[in-house]
Amino acid sequence: MSGSVDTDALSSEAVDAVDATGQLADILDLPEHLRDALWRVDSANLQGWDSPGGLVVAGMGGSAIGGELARACLGDQLSRPILSARGYGLPSWVTPEVTVLCASYSGNTEETLAAYEAAGFLGARRVVITTGGDLADAARNDDVPVIPVPGGFQPRAAVGYMTVAALEVAAACGAAPRVASQVDVAAAHLDELCAQWGPDAAADSPAKSLALALAGSVPVIAGTGLTTPIAYRWKTQINEMAKQLAFSSELPELDHNELAGWQGAAGQGRFSAVFLDDADNHPRIGDRIELTSELIAAGAHTVQRIPTLGQGTVERVMSLVLLGDLVALYLAVLAGTDPGPVEAIETLKTRLASR
Repeated sequence: MSGSVDTDALSSEAVDAVDATGQLADILDLPEHLRDALWRVDSANLQGWDSPGGLVVAGMGGSAIGGELARACLGDQLSRPILSARGYGLPSWVTPEVTVLCASYSGNTEETLAAYEAAGFLGARRVVITTGGDLADAARNDDVPVIPVPGGFQPRAAVGYMTVAALEVAAACGAAPRVASQVDVAAAHLDELCAQWGPDAAADSPAKSLALALAGSVPVIAGTGLTTPIAYRWKTQINEMAKQLAFSSELPELDHNELAGWQGAAGQGRFSAVFLDDADNHPRIGDRIELTSELIAAGAHTVQRIPTLGQGTVERVMSLVLLGDLVALYLAVLAGTDPGPVEAIETLKTRLASR
């Protein structure tokens, strides 16, 4: 991801010109968010308990992704399932042997409030992570532990808090070992990556180069194994910050269907493929990325293969979360779009509230 690029297109001045709400600062604060999240979970005074049925993380949007990223971080350390519930209810199999972490940054997400009520009805143990709102009020009335999150962000910027909370609750309910030391290591690694990938870095640094390569196209982000939820995170960050369509998929499944669709991509628009790779993938996944890249290259605007960085799983997951967040912000800058507001989403919420 190097080459001749416009040295001014993604400078600090260029970012400041469009980033009216300081989204860049929130992204670059991810290492500190991880550290602060550990303290905030401790402040909730969670006591260990046993949930043989595992953990369900109930939430929407940026509040939900933490559960999926936590599952990727824990990988084969999981002894019980961690699943996500995005909607107004919970899976029919949820029982008192399941812990439900209800995650809503605002505390007023109607789907998560409904899931909170459903968990109570089913007798499941509940934990809440939020800044406040109706969810915090209900939890405190019910003596349900509340993990506090600082306010003032777009929900998507709280990804570090949501991920650490899911990791810690998974440990508390017996679904996995505690990985707080890995979180600390990941935060230190991210400090270095922020300097290497931020707006003060070279014009051909990885985040800037990738954004420039993807500009003007519809990105299709493919993950596999550990990187599958990260691919979805990239898609949603590009949606919200750059205000453009992006899609995510998963290997090896995409080789059984989506691959055929790429044969007509050139006649339908400008599509780019990004493969998020990891050193611990099954060896055949590497072969699939290589061969799939060759087969779709003629119809793609660009094809990129991006590896995770670091040793432990938390470090590797969060390295690509940071990279994707910066790429999305840089795409917004290249388009002259303020990465902060999400007017269409707010309009939908307002209209729903009036019905």
